[in-house]
Amino acid sequence: MNSGKNIRLGIISALHEEQEGLVEAMQGPATLIHGMRNYASGQVAGIDAVCVLSRIGKVAAAMTATTLVEKYGVTHILFTGVGGAGDAGVKVGDIVVAESLVQYDMDASPLFPRFEVPLTGLSHFQSDLHMSQRVASAALEFLDKDFDTVIDEAERAEFRLERPRVHRGLIASGDQFISKRAHLAQLNGSLPGLLAVEMEGAAVAQVCFELGIPFAVIRTISDNANEEAATDFMRFVKSVASRYAFHIVTRFCADLKSRPPQSSRESAAV
Repeated sequence: MNSGKNIRLGIISALHEEQEGLVEAMQGPATLIHGMRNYASGQVAGIDAVCVLSRIGKVAAAMTATTLVEKYGVTHILFTGVGGAGDAGVKVGDIVVAESLVQYDMDASPLFPRFEVPLTGLSHFQSDLHMSQRVASAALEFLDKDFDTVIDEAERAEFRLERPRVHRGLIASGDQFISKRAHLAQLNGSLPGLLAVEMEGAAVAQVCFELGIPFAVIRTISDNANEEAATDFMRFVKSVASRYAFHIVTRFCADLKSRPPQSSRESAAV
């Protein structure tokens, strides 16, 4: 493969606000409805793409990812949204790019080890290395070049957004909104290196693993996964996270357009 034209990127978010502006910015958009979801196809920064809202939770995310591949023919998947901090060193406004993902509520023991997805032999699903590197680079460029002008000063003060950072590592997914320090402490004890918690990414990771699709997951940290997690959550998503997502995704797509994969081996991993 020697052209970005061969890439068809599926872009998933759980909430409308997490993907705000992307569909509106598409070139030549067309919307199809399937399985109670709107799939908007067009081009984002010159890359063929399909944007869709999965809704919240692992089943919803898995269905959406599968449909993107089987019905809409995407070759790569990017999940973008918000998450809770999984480590004290990860702050609100930081960005976490997954290197691996685990379903923290998967427990088929004693038949299988805790966290292992039965009959796969895996508990941690690795994101695509090259794709994740390029997403992380887009995030770093956003923080360096766009953050101060894109995020209002009032929002930066409200959410104490001081020198946001990009982290790479483990993200854990489950069908629960983590809002208790004790629960997060338990997960930290069981999952060393945990950086963020959310409700969809690991399900998308499993689907992509089984279907052989390169993927990346990026999360803007909206809360500390504690008793204050729901405070001003939607304000943060609308006024901060949505702007992160728009600028990072468009930067990522522009990078794919300007530096397309140069070989069949690289194209399998962006």
